[in-house]
Amino acid sequence: MFLDFFLLLRDRDVPVTLREYLDLLGALEKNVPAYNVDDFYFLSRTILVKHEEHLDLFDQIFAVYFKGIEQIKSSDILNIPDEWLRKNGERLFSPEELANIKSQGDLESLIDRMAELLKEQKERHQGGNKWIGTGGTSPFGAYGYNPEGIRIGQDKSRHRKAVKVWDKRNFKDLSQDEELGTRNMKMALRKLRILSREGKSEEIDLNKTIRSTAKNSGMLEVEMVPSKKNVVKVLLLFDIGGSMDDHIALCSQLFSAAKYEFKHLEFFYFHNCLYENVWKDNVRRWDDKTPTETMFNTFNNDYRVVFVGDASMSPYEIFSRMGSVEHYNEEPGQVWLERMIDHFPYFVWLNPVAKNEWKYTQSIGMIQKVMKDRMFPLTIKGIEEAVDVLKVKGK
Repeated sequence: MFLDFFLLLRDRDVPVTLREYLDLLGALEKNVPAYNVDDFYFLSRTILVKHEEHLDLFDQIFAVYFKGIEQIKSSDILNIPDEWLRKNGERLFSPEELANIKSQGDLESLIDRMAELLKEQKERHQGGNKWIGTGGTSPFGAYGYNPEGIRIGQDKSRHRKAVKVWDKRNFKDLSQDEELGTRNMKMALRKLRILSREGKSEEIDLNKTIRSTAKNSGMLEVEMVPSKKNVVKVLLLFDIGGSMDDHIALCSQLFSAAKYEFKHLEFFYFHNCLYENVWKDNVRRWDDKTPTETMFNTFNNDYRVVFVGDASMSPYEIFSRMGSVEHYNEEPGQVWLERMIDHFPYFVWLNPVAKNEWKYTQSIGMIQKVMKDRMFPLTIKGIEEAVDVLKVKGK
C-alpha cells in the first residue's frame, strides 16, 4: 500500500526509510487517519519528514501523487496575467441568484476544465460564468460566487465555498541564509550542548548493569547513573534601540529560543557599543544599571558570550573617549569589548544585517576586527557557524 508514493519520495531525494514506511502502514492499520485525506496528509508528513527543509518538497509530491489540482503545471497557474484577477468591483448576489448557481462537477472535472481554459483564454473577464476572472459565477477566479470553485488571486475567503485555493506559492525551500523563526533557532542553538552527568542517579547504566549481573552469578543487579544534562552557560548581550528597532522581532525570536534551550542563561542590554554599564530593564535603564565589570566578577570564563547587534554606529563610539551617542564615556567602546573577550574566551557576535551589506558600514568592519572575525549573520547558517566557534577558545 502506497509503495509507489514511498518510492517517489525517495526518488525526489526526500530521505524516507523503510522503518518510517512501515510505521505509516502500522498507523493506517489502526485507522489513525480515520479515512480523511487531510488526516492522512498530516499523519504521513509527521512520520515521513524528518527535517523542515523537506516539507515543501513533500507537499508537492503528495499533491502530484494523490492527483489534486497541482496536476496542472505550476507554470500554467503562475502565468495567469495579474490583470485577469484584478479587483475592479465586488459583485453582491441576491439570495435568488445564489440559489440558481449550480455546481459544475467534481474536483477532477474542475481541474480538467481549468486546464482547458488556460489554453483558450486570451484576455481578462469580469462578471461572467465561464472564464477565469473576477466578480462572476465562474468556478475559477476571485471575488465572485460558485458553490464549488477554485479560488485564485483572492487574499481571503468570502463565502467559504472554494474546494481548492490556488495562488502563487509562498513557500520557499529552507535556505541556510534565510532569517530564522524561533523553531529553527532552537534547532541551530541545540548544537551548542555540553552534556554532563550531574545530580542524583536516576538512569540505568546498561553496560554496568550487565557486568554487575554477570559477576553476581546471573542475579540482576541494577546500576544507576545521573542523567545527562546540558551544562553549557550562555551570556547574551543585546544591542537595543536606534537602528536595532528594525530587528526587534528577529532578536525577540532569538531570545525566546535561547531561553528555551539553555538552563544557564543570563542576558543584558547595551546601546550601539559596550560601555561601562549594561542593564536588564529598558524602562529603568537610567536608574537601574549594572556595571559591566560586575559581569567579570559574577560569571566565570566558561560562559559562552553572544553579542547581538547590527554594529552600525558612528566610528567614534568604538575608538573615541566621549564618543557615545548617549553619554560621556570615559573609555572607548573598543576598550570594553576587548576586556570582555579577554575575560570570556568563548565569544561571537551575531549581526542581523545581511552579510553582503556589511562592507557599506565602516563600524561593522571595525567591530568585526575587534571581535577577531567572530562575527556571523543572524541566519541559520550564521548561527550554526557561530555555535561551532563557541566551542573553541578565541585566539
